[in-house]
Amino acid sequence: MQDYCKNKNVVIVGLPGAFTPTSTKQIPDYVEKQDALRAKGVQEVIILAVNDGAVMMNWAKSQKTALTMLTFLGDPNSEFTRATDLELTHPGPIGVLGPGRCKRFAMHVVDGVIEAVNVSETDDDPTGDSDPSASLAEGIMATMT
Repeated sequence: MQDYCKNKNVVIVGLPGAFTPTSTKQIPDYVEKQDALRAKGVQEVIILAVNDGAVMMNWAKSQKTALTMLTFLGDPNSEFTRATDLELTHPGPIGVLGPGRCKRFAMHVVDGVIEAVNVSETDDDPTGDSDPSASLAEGIMATMT
């Protein structure tokens, strides 16, 4: 991923699972805020989940993201998720979603360097379902200069 982000200004949005209710609601937020993201210099928004490429491709189609700045990538073996220490480890969500899922986050990366990471989680809401605002477009844009 570091090589992919070289010479780019990107936002990586990690979501616990494709087609999950809160995650599916977050995607339209990034589509709606494309102009504001571009004004901040963002060239691409990468939607990442611990799912395979086929699932991610179908999720992108279902969200009608063709011709947007959003790219859907799978992390089927949780390699990126673990390397960035963003693995969801709370037993409640693991019991439902399975192990190795990523936390709900938004990460700003400039030229392969992580500039900011916002994670939507609390002790009572480890997946950020009740309040995903930190990982929404406005939340990560607030960290950009």
